[in-house]
Amino acid sequence: MSERAIIYRTRGHGHGPITRLVSPHNLGEQLKPFVFLDLFRSEQTFVATMPIHPHSGIATVTVLTQGDMTFVGPAEGAGTLAYGGVEWMRASGGVWHGDEMARGTQPHIVGFQLWVALPPETESAEVDRQYLDASHTPTVGPARLILGSYQAATSPVRAPAGMNYLLVTLADGASWTYEPPPGHRVGWLAVSHGMLETGEPVQAGELAVFTDDGAPIHVVARGETRFVIASAVPHPHPLITGDYSVHTSSDALIHGERRIAELRPNALSTAAGRRVAEIG
Repeated sequence: MSERAIIYRTRGHGHGPITRLVSPHNLGEQLKPFVFLDLFRSEQTFVATMPIHPHSGIATVTVLTQGDMTFVGPAEGAGTLAYGGVEWMRASGGVWHGDEMARGTQPHIVGFQLWVALPPETESAEVDRQYLDASHTPTVGPARLILGSYQAATSPVRAPAGMNYLLVTLADGASWTYEPPPGHRVGWLAVSHGMLETGEPVQAGELAVFTDDGAPIHVVARGETRFVIASAVPHPHPLITGDYSVHTSSDALIHGERRIAELRPNALSTAAGRRVAEIG
């Protein structure tokens, strides 16, 4: 069986506790619908000081590979997210967020935040949020299926069709093969702990991009290794970007940024109120 080869590797650009591995202005064009990826490693104080900020036209997907965080959703109630759980936030027509996550019980957190470009029919729709703990994410072998469908499993996250995103832990020496569905020519993985062999080594903190031939991706762990892996049908639309937004057209971007401006006063007031309540 032929296997995909790595065509590009990067350690991204670090800024404090965050390493930016993908942005819409570089690898996002090649990997779309996956247009942004941050790896974060921090003390829990990082969560408490996260500023509120806007988005439109995309969905954010947050998973942890170490530690936990608590959340309070506008309509979803409160809970805890740890390994295998997921925060899905479809910004679509415009939203402010960043104050819904709070400190968990463990001192250190490590995880990934991914941005997914949306198709025209949902990029300006209503906001959609889901907070799912590990009991709601299907297990496929050593993987947790965060987005999409793989083998006999389907994620409950309300993501667009045509993309898969999995969170995987392998023991030292363990091997695993991911076989993308037909048409999933986009393929990449990023490692948070340990090291993978997949034709060449991929170490913690690195992202590897694979050829677009749709072949399986085979990996072997060197030490206990935690990583995310993704595949998708290529996003056929251009990336029209703003400061916090990614849309498929200039008109959609204008609409999203106008909505963000309209929401700003109430969002900042609400966030300030929550901060005061937390301190009190």
